[in-house]
Amino acid sequence: MRENARLRSRKTNAIGEMNEKKHVKFDGRLVFVGFGSVGQGTLPLILRHIDMPRERITILTGDNRGRQESAHYGVKFAINPLKRDNYRKVLDPLLKKGDFLLNLSVDVSSAVLIEYCLKRGVLYLDTCIEPWHGMYTDGSLPLSKRSNYALREEVLALRGKYRKAATVVPTHGANPGLISHWVKQGMLNIARDVARDVKVPKTREAWAALAMKLGIKVIHCSERDTQVAEPRKQHLEFANTWSVDGFVSEGRQPSELGWGTHEKHFPPDGQRHDFGCRAAIYLGRPGMSLKVRSWTPTEGPFHGFMITHGEAISIADYFTVREGSRVRYRPTCHYAYHPCDDAVLSNHEMGGKNWIAQPKYRILMDEIFDGVDELGALLMGHKRGAYWFGSRLSIQEARKLAPYNNATSLQVAAGVMAAVVWAMENPAAGIVEPDELDFRRILDLADPYLGDIIGEYSDWTPLKDRGWLFPEDVDKSDPWQFKNFRVA
Repeated sequence: MRENARLRSRKTNAIGEMNEKKHVKFDGRLVFVGFGSVGQGTLPLILRHIDMPRERITILTGDNRGRQESAHYGVKFAINPLKRDNYRKVLDPLLKKGDFLLNLSVDVSSAVLIEYCLKRGVLYLDTCIEPWHGMYTDGSLPLSKRSNYALREEVLALRGKYRKAATVVPTHGANPGLISHWVKQGMLNIARDVARDVKVPKTREAWAALAMKLGIKVIHCSERDTQVAEPRKQHLEFANTWSVDGFVSEGRQPSELGWGTHEKHFPPDGQRHDFGCRAAIYLGRPGMSLKVRSWTPTEGPFHGFMITHGEAISIADYFTVREGSRVRYRPTCHYAYHPCDDAVLSNHEMGGKNWIAQPKYRILMDEIFDGVDELGALLMGHKRGAYWFGSRLSIQEARKLAPYNNATSLQVAAGVMAAVVWAMENPAAGIVEPDELDFRRILDLADPYLGDIIGEYSDWTPLKDRGWLFPEDVDKSDPWQFKNFRVA
């Protein structure tokens, strides 16, 4: 049985609600680093909602992708890829104190660019903490050092070095990014349905206490993409609805998850980090090879890849309750991603080549003719069982809402635009993760681009319909054990 949530299930419509409202006036310069599918999708939203002359925007990228789109808007476009030995020389003429660096690239070190911006008083945002080219596949590095956990720790370590600094927002698109705010809104919806009256927490500690009080054991970033294109995936081609470079890179990293205090069965291939916050663990295999059970309102149960993502670590860390040095409560958190079917086939083909990527890449955009991207936070283990809160956006509506987008890229672009506006409104916040931003402000800015905003309860658990065909090794005493979610 599924039950619609009492609160916050509504429709945002491009035709009825979209406008050209300027959310913030910005007097500095804005530099895009990278201009792939997300960059091309974000530019129209930036121009629509930020009051600044387009003459002060520069696109700095490594190839010719997006040149036509930038020309359409009259924005400067330069091919000059950033590398270890040239990034200062390239960026110095383009950025000064009070300007904004929007990093939507791959294979460029986020930590290096973040420190560059902190030193110069430049605002910064990215959608993923990236290393320099080659780190993801450097077999000489220990798995722990090739993880998102390690990349996050490297960035957070800069907080102690730059305590009063320009705002830096690492990892804010859709996921990571919007997912952290859906978790908070979802918790409030559950709390109001269970307790009828709840105060919105004002601190990190209060949010963690609320999660523990509700009894939330597991949080999935649960996504099912059903977009389909013509022509379909070709032989020896990796096709996807967003950056193939980004997906292949993160998919070949070790699979990672925030590790909850309710867990009784440590994975046989699991390993712990010996540094940092210790809120997450990693598995000795690539995320593209590991599947987990999850659920969304439209799809119902599905198998998704447990790709490493920043939110798996930051959300688990943010909602940790500590008593002195002891961790009293923490939810398990990870990504459960079923990409478009062509990307699943692409992943299967690449796995057969021992994770050596195909020679051809294609980002599906204009050729998509149907489908939706359903992306949200699945909160499990509380009194109502499971509750999903997030966005269901169709390709048809995405095209009405903004040019140069599909459903997937627009969910990311909406998160980027919202966080850029927040950073410009709060220009001296230092390094702040998505979980630390004003969740209501971000959602108010992003919601008009997200299609159906859905909250729905379900009686689904990862034990549902298990064992009827073959015997399975499950823990029936607690359905919310990671052992039960993992697909053998």
